[in-house]
Amino acid sequence: MPTAATAPRPAAPTLIGSVRRALRLLEAAASHPDGAPAKQLAREAGLPLPTAYHLLRTLTHEGYLRRESGVFVLGDAAQRLVSGEGLQNRRSKITDAIGRWRDAIGVPVYFAVYHEGEIDLVSVADSPARPAVAEWADFRETGHAHAIGLCLLSQLDDASRDDHLDRHPVSPLTPHSVPDRVALLERLGSLGRMEPVVERQEYALGTVCAAVPITAGSTAAAMAISVPCHREDQLLPAVERLRREISSLLTSVAFSIGI
Repeated sequence: MPTAATAPRPAAPTLIGSVRRALRLLEAAASHPDGAPAKQLAREAGLPLPTAYHLLRTLTHEGYLRRESGVFVLGDAAQRLVSGEGLQNRRSKITDAIGRWRDAIGVPVYFAVYHEGEIDLVSVADSPARPAVAEWADFRETGHAHAIGLCLLSQLDDASRDDHLDRHPVSPLTPHSVPDRVALLERLGSLGRMEPVVERQEYALGTVCAAVPITAGSTAAAMAISVPCHREDQLLPAVERLRREISSLLTSVAFSIGI
């Protein structure tokens, strides 16, 4: 009988095999601009029909295929890959955009989204003269203690927020952090809609941060800035400037934050 240490080993080859089979199905679908039924795609990809059905459902759910009148055609996600509008391309646009705001405002700028149940720090723009906050404690696990996390958590519905806090319990990082879950929920409940979130030395001593919520469909997102405590008087003017310009920023970058 395999031990706990050896049991998971087949997972990687199995996953690689699934990816290969899915790619074969995508290649088969791409060869039929007008679409093809599941049986034909399974035959051309050399896959058993039950396996093909399972992968086709997954690819359709993720947007790589689309089912129309009983046939499968390439979906929007696959088209973005072909046109160069994939994840890496969109993240590069975000990095370029927040880099411009770092230069204009003179502070580090952060962009994050809440993606698949986790805080995803997509990009950070800083400089040697204005360094970003060092991630000394995992941002995903400490959302209760930094402005980005507080801003994202404030945008979630109750069930999603409870799920997040069940997986990442509240624990103070500094003497200024919220002490427990009850205090955190009270704080989140006191925030106004689309109100900037300010955090003072709750994640890192000597640093104050502010985050601005961004609404785009069902995706929770935030942009944030940070300054040393001795420059705190610059924080609110800088975040207000960023807040005023977010709409034009999103329009000029023309990216989807649903990443």
